Amino acid sequence: MKYPSFTVSKNMRSRQRGVVLLIALIMLVAMTLAGIALVRSVDTTNVIAGNMAFQQAAIHSGDTGTETAIQWLEANNTGTTLHVDNFGSGYTARRQDPGPGQSWDNFWSLVLAAQSVTLATDVAGNTVAYAIQRLCLTPGDPITPGTGCAASPASTSSASNSLDAGSVDLLYSSQIYYRITSRIAGPRNTVSYVQTIVAL
Repeated sequence: MKYPSFTVSKNMRSRQRGVVLLIALIMLVAMTLAGIALVRSVDTTNVIAGNMAFQQAAIHSGDTGTETAIQWLEANNTGTTLHVDNFGSGYTARRQDPGPGQSWDNFWSLVLAAQSVTLATDVAGNTVAYAIQRLCLTPGDPITPGTGCAASPASTSSASNSLDAGSVDLLYSSQIYYRITSRIAGPRNTVSYVQTIVAL
């Protein structure tokens, strides 16, 4: 004698085995996709960290250009050498800025590249070039009003809160401001700019 309940139970078990296999396959696909996403995320993080390391190394290399430019300025700070352009030494006796909407990289390529000095490639693979600009409107003697040079004030006054003390004029030599722009080109197409303002 056959029991219908036994037959139904056997068919239900067969169906359940098929459902479990389907769920297992779906879970396997989901875990595979999650693993692929994790690997890609780790790869992207490594690339970003590497690029940041290259950029930081490029910025450190920019100090070489800045120091070389400062040494040249200090060596030529007497006489009339700094009154006129000297493109061979990377020096311009007037200020030049990018136009509206123009990037520094585009401005460097179009204007400053021909007026800059390129140093030897360092051990990190970075090539540094620098350009010095005197912050004046025109070349010439900086004490001439027409040159429009940015300079520190030659005197200032200091006052005290005491009733029997007056103001004292403090005199010091006026200094002219210079802007040094260093462009660093390194591995993985890394390009960085470092600007420094120097008063001499």
